[in-house]
Amino acid sequence: MLADLLSESYDPGLEESWENERTANALTGVAVRLHQTGCSLRETTTILAELGVQRSHGAVWNWVHRLSDSGCDPPEAQPKRVAVDETAVKINGEWSWLYAAIDIDTKLILDVALFGRHGTDPAAAFLAGLREKHDLSEAEFLVDQFGYRTALARLGLSGRVNYTDRNLIEKWFHTLKMRIDRFHNSWVGSRSSVREWLEQFMHYYNRHRPHQALDGKTPIEELQN
Repeated sequence: MLADLLSESYDPGLEESWENERTANALTGVAVRLHQTGCSLRETTTILAELGVQRSHGAVWNWVHRLSDSGCDPPEAQPKRVAVDETAVKINGEWSWLYAAIDIDTKLILDVALFGRHGTDPAAAFLAGLREKHDLSEAEFLVDQFGYRTALARLGLSGRVNYTDRNLIEKWFHTLKMRIDRFHNSWVGSRSSVREWLEQFMHYYNRHRPHQALDGKTPIEELQN
């Protein structure tokens, strides 16, 4: 299992990002992947120590950020069908709402954002931010309630209520919450640190996690085909 993880994590194309790092490239990849998939910094450094590598929490944090900064994430897309939804999450014991959008065809997570409340206004704000990052000129949004239709109309975007094709976004939320529950039930820390964690998880999901529905490819690989 460890050999498989080492093999999957090592990407020769990222060697420049680790040029001055004294830890072997394969092990830095393992550390980044462990953290992105739900291990805390403490758990990650403990696992590295068991492999004979002593590194600080700060070193692992730096590796994670250097990897995410090595490319635009996600790149601009021109999706045809986009599922959008929100889910309640706890930060320091208080409820917030996480909005996310996913390209149905490539499985690419297009964007995630946190809001202190949910409703038409946050939905419209999320969609406006999404439009700044991607070409939505041909996109149809698949939603689960008519409240989103109002937000879409405000921005001149097309959408319809759909309870089948948009199941992908619910599965992604389920995957996300499994990772959160791996080490705690509620995020502890600042909202900015939670946003950073979400960006790292989106990076992992888009660029490193093979997708069964894509014949083992990642969403980025499918997008670039």
